[in-house]
Amino acid sequence: MRLYALAVYAFLYLPICIIALFSFSEGRSAASMQGFTFDWYLRALKNPFVMEALWTSVRVAFLSAFMATVVGTMAALALTGMHGRVRKMFDLLVQIAVMIPGIVIGIATLIALVTVFDLVNPWFEPATGWKLSLGTGSLIGAHGMFTMSLVVLLVRGRMETLDHALIEASSDLGATPFGTFRQVTLPQILPAVLAGFLLAFTFSFDDFIIAFFVAGAETTLPIYVFSSIRRGVTPEINAIGTMVMVASLTILIFAQVLLRRTQAQPRR
Repeated sequence: MRLYALAVYAFLYLPICIIALFSFSEGRSAASMQGFTFDWYLRALKNPFVMEALWTSVRVAFLSAFMATVVGTMAALALTGMHGRVRKMFDLLVQIAVMIPGIVIGIATLIALVTVFDLVNPWFEPATGWKLSLGTGSLIGAHGMFTMSLVVLLVRGRMETLDHALIEASSDLGATPFGTFRQVTLPQILPAVLAGFLLAFTFSFDDFIIAFFVAGAETTLPIYVFSSIRRGVTPEINAIGTMVMVASLTILIFAQVLLRRTQAQPRR
């Protein structure tokens, strides 16, 4: 079993390690190691197309993660107060949203947005001078919808461990519902909320499939990488992939630390 587990991990992570190794190659071949240099990292960071795509990905990921965190936390609080068949139905919908393949979400979101734009633009454009189209807004909406279920699952899991007697006691002492949330509930679920935000940010930043369908004229970093490798893989692409991998792993590790701190907190 140990050898089997080792073989599985090697199959998963050895190609990633090879990409990271070849990103330091002096030659232009992305499949061989020729010397050692950091020039490809510097070239990637000085590439205006890479930086523009990076800024687009960061902006979209932050805004979509913020939206998913706010709405997802509100949904988790609402689900905690539900019971019976209604609760089971919404739980099922949240879990299905996590399991649906990204390509299905991308196609469905594209069809829904195009249909809405065709219905709204005939009167919206003459009245405002603006025409709704695919772009940053559609990216934020699609990624926010996709990652919202992650936030719901994390925050709801933390809500299940809270002692609801504290909330009832706060109400009995005269606190308003918002005051109870701000002073009692939020401090206890904050690590889970932050972990949900970080996971939503990472999923949005790394996403290619959904972004490919709804990005319109915008170019995110995964879309730029995909477009670049169609002309051939170079160590610059390896360097971009390595930097994205390191950033994503750092965020995921930090989110995992927050989740463990949340699970380690004693029930009060």
